[in-house]
Amino acid sequence: MTTPRGFRDRSDEGLLTLVGEVPELIRNLITAEVEAAKAWVRRTSKDAGIGSGWIVGALFLLFWSIPVLGAFIIIGLSAWMPLWAAALTVLVALLLGAAIMALLGYRRWRKVVKSENPVQSIVKDVEAVRDEL
Repeated sequence: MTTPRGFRDRSDEGLLTLVGEVPELIRNLITAEVEAAKAWVRRTSKDAGIGSGWIVGALFLLFWSIPVLGAFIIIGLSAWMPLWAAALTVLVALLLGAAIMALLGYRRWRKVVKSENPVQSIVKDVEAVRDEL
């Protein structure tokens, strides 16, 4: 006998029949969960790919907007000084900014190189325990 939703009415079945169907029910459940996980991965990877494409497009436009900003600044400065001096001023400012950023990055990397790796500390601890034994 089936219910209106298509499920069997199991109230008349015996205990051994119900217990015998447990492996099939578990297999069906696992199969359904794996299929749901596959569908989720497909949907999520598609969304991530499309989102990554939009971000790459935005970075492309941002990359090309930087020279335009530099040209805008040079043209603006050329109202007060010769064009070559305005270009030289912007170049010196960019080189000075790059040098400051490189110095800050170098100082930060020195900290990283000097810091002890957690794996190294574990190895030291193991060696200390071995020496004590």
